[in-house]
Amino acid sequence: MISRGTTPMGGKSAKAGRFGASALSLLVVVALVTMTGCTATPASPAQGGITPSTTGQVTAPVDPAVAATTTTMETTLKSLVAANPKPDQEALRSALVSAGIPKANVEVSVSRTPTGLDVDALEAAALTGESCVMGQIREGGVVMTVLPVLATGKCFVGDAR
Repeated sequence: MISRGTTPMGGKSAKAGRFGASALSLLVVVALVTMTGCTATPASPAQGGITPSTTGQVTAPVDPAVAATTTTMETTLKSLVAANPKPDQEALRSALVSAGIPKANVEVSVSRTPTGLDVDALEAAALTGESCVMGQIREGGVVMTVLPVLATGKCFVGDAR
């Protein structure tokens, strides 16, 4: 006996093949509509949405003490580098203390490796409240950043005082 939808040789009839193709097409359409329907559109500011910044960065209010220390350090490091593009550890420390940063709050990385070579970059940190104002001197340039204080209460890992 031959059942409906199959041929005497066990294959599917043309009618059954069309039904399978139609079901598959319907499944694809439903999947596409479902995925497209789930795509959210960003809320406009008029709808109470948040407007993304043009730089992609979130800015937080800056502590005035941190801002003042950052300005002082950056000015000091740039002046130091203008006179000597590769200052040593003590020259950097002295310049920061002379600029008004308390000596107890200043940390400076080593300026020479254990084998006596100059380091690629010299770094300094000034502890200011719960922040570390970090400055780096590399190839005669100065880069500044602010990072949180470590759990040790210091800015550098290890002893750099």
